Parts: sequence; structure tokens; C-alpha cells
Amino acid sequence: FNSNMANVARLSVRRHALPFIRTIRHYSCAKDESPTRLRIYTRTGDKGKTSNFAGQRLPKDDVTFEALGTTDELSCAIGLASEFSQEAKHDLSHILQDIQCILQEAASHIATPRSIATEKKLAQTEFSAKHVDKLEHLIDKMEDELPPLKNFILPSGGKTSASLHLARSICRRAERKIVSLYREGEIDQEVFKYINSCEIYSEERRKG
Repeated sequence: FNSNMANVARLSVRRHALPFIRTIRHYSCAKDESPTRLRIYTRTGDKGKTSNFAGQRLPKDDVTFEALGTTDELSCAIGLASEFSQEAKHDLSHILQDIQCILQEAASHIATPRSIATEKKLAQTEFSAKHVDKLEHLIDKMEDELPPLKNFILPSGGKTSASLHLARSICRRAERKIVSLYREGEIDQEVFKYINSCEIYSEERRKG
């Protein structure tokens, strides 16, 4: 992260109070260290389980954490594309960074199963349909501007385009992880629609 991306990340955390994993941090200090030097490892996951935002302890390979991890990978790939976009003077980085912030909201929602979370936590992690509408509007605008696709495109075309191809492929994997949660009613449809729209946006954007 450069300083700009780091600021975006910090603002996003403060804005959305991301509850990816509800783990209480136990800090320790060695005898020969200053009392103010804190360690951030928790040891609560050393037996292969961790907690979602509802407080439910689950194996780390549970589908919820698979979905969260893949959503995080997607955001990282989009961040890479944003950096390459800035290098190439493409007018994309602000849109990509906005998508990253909304993916943080999506992850908070995924970490809060509808079947067991309290009303307060459901309200904290509600995902707005406006996010989907905004992204679909961007897709419609691009489709109007770009010529129709007549053949397959290899994952290449420069660093920005290639990194968007990577984001697209990760997004498809995120969809495959998330769909079971959607099918079981543990996440709202709008989150699944947003992830699907991210894949379409990446597909369209790398063509331009």
C-alpha cells in the first residue's frame, strides 16, 4: 500500500467497523520488553477454529471463512489493478478503491450469518441495494462505450488489464464460495448480486 491506499484502508475500517472475525485479542509482553510493546497474536485460533461476527466458533475451513478469504483476495487483486491504473494514468483508481470499500461491507455481511445473529448485528452489517445499482450503472455505461466483443480475449493487455483479469477470475471463485451461503439464506441476495456485478465489471473494464 502506498500512503493513499493505506488512508483508504484506515478510513474504510473506521467507517464500517469491520467485524471479519470476532476474536478477543490477548496481548502479552516478554519480561525483557517494554510494557508498552504489545503482541497482536491471539492464540484463540491455534486449535483450528475462529469466530464469526455473531460469536459462533467454526473451523477455519468453514465455507464462511472460505468466502471471507476469497473476498479478501478479490480486494487485494483490485488494489493491485488500482496501483497499475495509477501508474498508467488510467482514470480507474477511484472507482476500484470504492469497490474495495464496498467489498469490506460485503465481507462484514458474510461474517454475520442471518440465522443466528442478533438484530443489532444484522442492522450493523446490512448491505444496501444501492451498491448494486451503482455498479450496474457503471457496467451499463461501459457497455455503451465499448464495441461488442466478437472473440475471446487472452488474460493480458498490459499490467492494468492483466490484473483486472486476475480480479475477474478470483471474483468467480468468490461467487462459487458465496453461493452456498446465499442458497442457505445466511446472506442477503444483494451481496451475491454485488459480487456477481464485480465480476462483470472486471470483465468489461479490462476490455477497455
